[in-house]
Amino acid sequence: MVIIIIAAAVGGGEDEKQTVSNNNDATTSKVSDNQSVEKEKPKKEDDVPSEYKNALKKAESYAKTMYMSKSAIYEQLTSEHGEKFSTEAAEYAMSELEFDWKESALKKAKSYSDTMYMSKQGIYEQLISKQGEKFTEDEAKYAIDNLKADFKKNALEKAKSYQETMSMSPDAIRDQLTSEHGEQFTQEEADYAIENLDK
Repeated sequence: MVIIIIAAAVGGGEDEKQTVSNNNDATTSKVSDNQSVEKEKPKKEDDVPSEYKNALKKAESYAKTMYMSKSAIYEQLTSEHGEKFSTEAAEYAMSELEFDWKESALKKAKSYSDTMYMSKQGIYEQLISKQGEKFTEDEAKYAIDNLKADFKKNALEKAKSYQETMSMSPDAIRDQLTSEHGEQFTQEEADYAIENLDK
């Protein structure tokens, strides 16, 4: 009886060894499969058409240097008066492009404030306009909320421009500064500008 039990134990050990061996084979097979997958990845990248890659590079350039919105970049890529990429290439570019569009909106807003002396409301409307920058409302709101600008100073600079280039009267300038169809400064900002104009 003792001999039989020992024989059974030894036999069990061989079975276990066989099982471990099989597991090792499976592991080796999985590693081999993973290596094959990794080797295939570059091939997939190589399969991307040159037009698609160029569209992505152009999209990145517009985003980084001109702070354009996602929608505006797409339209520029596909426009007959722009880059003339195919819609497929443009869609690929936008799907691969990773960018902080809120920060782009903020930088664009700062540009409008620093160079064109626009009002807060004027900048916001320009950012979301379909004929303008085409940012989303959330992106534009983020930009306005985080924009550090002296809008009284902007109103004064804009007033000086009207005075010097169009020879407008102070009252006419005030109306233009506050008009919904004009500059859209607040009454307080417009009053500050008129009070500080050269008499």
